[in-house]
Amino acid sequence: MPPLSKAGAALAALREDLAGEVFAPDDPGYDEARTVFNAMVDRRPAVIAQCASEPDVVTAVRFARRLDLPVAVRGGGHSVAGTALGDGAVVVDLRRMHEVTVHPAAKAVRVGGGATMSHLDRACEPYALATTGGRVSTTGVGGFVLGGGSGWLDRTFGLAVDNLLGADVVTADGTCVTTTAEDRPELFWALHGGGGNFGAVTSLTLRLHELPVMSMAMVMYDPGRGAEATTLYRDLIASGPREASGAVIFLTAPPAPFVPPHLVGSKLCVVVLTYAGPEEAMRRLAAPLLALPHEAELVTALPYADLQCMIDDPPGLRNHWSAEYLTGLPDEAVDAYCALAGSMPVPTGTQHIVFPLGGAIADQPDGYPVPYRDSPWAVHPFAMWEDPADDERCRQWVRDVRAGVRPWSSGAVYLNFLGDEGEERVAAGLGEENLRRLRAVKREYDPDNVFRFNHNIKPA
Repeated sequence: MPPLSKAGAALAALREDLAGEVFAPDDPGYDEARTVFNAMVDRRPAVIAQCASEPDVVTAVRFARRLDLPVAVRGGGHSVAGTALGDGAVVVDLRRMHEVTVHPAAKAVRVGGGATMSHLDRACEPYALATTGGRVSTTGVGGFVLGGGSGWLDRTFGLAVDNLLGADVVTADGTCVTTTAEDRPELFWALHGGGGNFGAVTSLTLRLHELPVMSMAMVMYDPGRGAEATTLYRDLIASGPREASGAVIFLTAPPAPFVPPHLVGSKLCVVVLTYAGPEEAMRRLAAPLLALPHEAELVTALPYADLQCMIDDPPGLRNHWSAEYLTGLPDEAVDAYCALAGSMPVPTGTQHIVFPLGGAIADQPDGYPVPYRDSPWAVHPFAMWEDPADDERCRQWVRDVRAGVRPWSSGAVYLNFLGDEGEERVAAGLGEENLRRLRAVKREYDPDNVFRFNHNIKPA
């Protein structure tokens, strides 16, 4: 740590030079500025720089290097691992940089590093265009894409990284670089799953696809019918088109507009069938699910951006998630998955999820560091709760789910679903061969591991 006089002078200069705001620990607004989605994350950065432009990002990174401080990058702040913050770090907060520029003729969109899915989806909606986003509207686009990017549209359009066309990056020495498949191709490759290890990504350019209409069926069952409903859904996906996706979710029914009042607070098994196409075709596909006795249903066409908002996770809760990507979903795996719903912590915001991959995901080249691409199904225990006294109970349930479905695990995993689960799981999320290559890219662009608050790749 540099002498206080040097640090004080550098901080004063940062406040003067930055177009955005700067927060230090004694400043009013500091605690609000360091609050992230996961309430379990309580870290105290040295400085938070709320950048308004790429030159602001350069200024903040060079400030950090001058004082020998590590850098954390905040996009949406939705990461369960809390990668947007670091104790004693300089936080480069990109949330003011949320511009979205659609180029409809080129079927491409340029997205600021601080944009959320809602910013992206709403900007594309007037043009009947979309790209693979997540499953909620509050996720930051940058971290989502750089980590791989799985969502309702991935079976139709591929993973989010399969649609990455270019990125602007501020590297660890404060240099601005642009990377595409032709320009700095090794960095471009590394951004396809390697996360925020290589710099602060100030904008991304993504491929867009025509999506004139979206539809969905949400069918709510008594949990006792969970295995039957899950099997029906599995078989429907196996024989259906790639426009079909969705998930099976065990949950405590929330007080949402689509939940009948008498079911609020009850445990349900909910099958969500999403369809990148018209309602009529989706209804034909959903017929077996609707024929199975159920408690309630919602079947409708709707804008994709509205679908993204339907099951937004509320901020301010304690979160612990994980995942196992599977080699298949045989009947025995369905039974194991459904049995694990019996110990799910209720009533909490916890969700017990299984969802399909396949389709366009499996079509894409396997050369990127996304080793879960060939897994047809994934189980995603998603624990959310309010009371710290429930911490161990909820964490243990997530561990139990992973253990319960491990006989069918491929070993690969999507890192955006993980907190800090150790270096072996990071390797599982990138692939051992990919990891060696990623370390070489890390050495070139961040040899001192300045950007270390992530699923970290240490320089070779």
